[in-house]
Amino acid sequence: MGIISKIGAVSALCLSIASVSMSAQAQTTELTVSSWLPPSHPIVEDMVVPWIKQVEEATNGSVSIKILPKPVGSPPAHFDIARDGLADITFGVHGYQPGRFVLTSVAEMPFLGDSAEATSVAYWRIYEKYMADKGEHDGVKVLSVFTHGPGVIMTTGDPIEQMSDLDGMKIRVGGGIIKDLAGAMNVVAILKPATQVYEILSRGIADGVFFPMESLAAFKLEGLLKNLTEVPGGLYNTSFFLVMNPASYDKLTDEQKAAVDAASGEAFAKLAGAAWDVADEEGRQVALDNDIQIMTASESFVGEIGTASGPIIDAWYVEADKKGVDGKAMLEEFKQLAKELEASN
Repeated sequence: MGIISKIGAVSALCLSIASVSMSAQAQTTELTVSSWLPPSHPIVEDMVVPWIKQVEEATNGSVSIKILPKPVGSPPAHFDIARDGLADITFGVHGYQPGRFVLTSVAEMPFLGDSAEATSVAYWRIYEKYMADKGEHDGVKVLSVFTHGPGVIMTTGDPIEQMSDLDGMKIRVGGGIIKDLAGAMNVVAILKPATQVYEILSRGIADGVFFPMESLAAFKLEGLLKNLTEVPGGLYNTSFFLVMNPASYDKLTDEQKAAVDAASGEAFAKLAGAAWDVADEEGRQVALDNDIQIMTASESFVGEIGTASGPIIDAWYVEADKKGVDGKAMLEEFKQLAKELEASN
């Protein structure tokens, strides 16, 4: 082969490689995530980011997912942000929109368990069995649901040893069942997103907060709080969603969809819950390092909480029934699943 022919062959090969490269780039799908939490928060750093890496690796980079530098809207708006396609993927708290989600309140009840991993996996299974076809998440592709660890009573003042110690206290809550329970506990509930807790505590707007243990570190509250009361099984829990715009999901290839699905569902619930359990232990250490008193609610206090929550749960059973779901059976199965999963870990 002459020099000119060789040059021609090399040029053709280069053009072929360039064409393949351009084709691969053209097939890369870029997705966005709107996050309302700081990058260091466990939901972002230890849950969403690892999930992104799993999807990108499983698709050999043909799916690229970027967390936007700023949230597209407020925390309560994030379900609709995904539904309306303002971002491809979002996460959020069902309870931030009071009255909109009924069945997801099953994951907000007291005494669900002491492990976020167990309750999150149990929650996903319960969601699939009882909720997925009930229409509460119409307009989005549900990637997963999950919970944080057991809710704790945190105060800037005296320790909380019995229900009467909470009378008239101003406590920040995240919405959902815990808002109703706070009222039944004679608390003045302040409904604010988690990102505003430091401000309302530091300014004396609130006397305390109902939060999981991890929040001490995540929101730098160690200099504001003096006492924590843990409730066996949790005072409450919070229901979270990870959702995707359906059109964004539909534009993926079958292989890309399979990769997203494999990293989501129960796999993500387990990842998220396990990360939260670790974060709770880190939060506990922050409390110990800063001489914040930690106490466990007495049996009588737990009984008071159970009594206060009874009518709230009964009312929820009625609402669940209107949705065509046996709420009592669902809650009992949730608790049993979480108990079994926690025992097996």
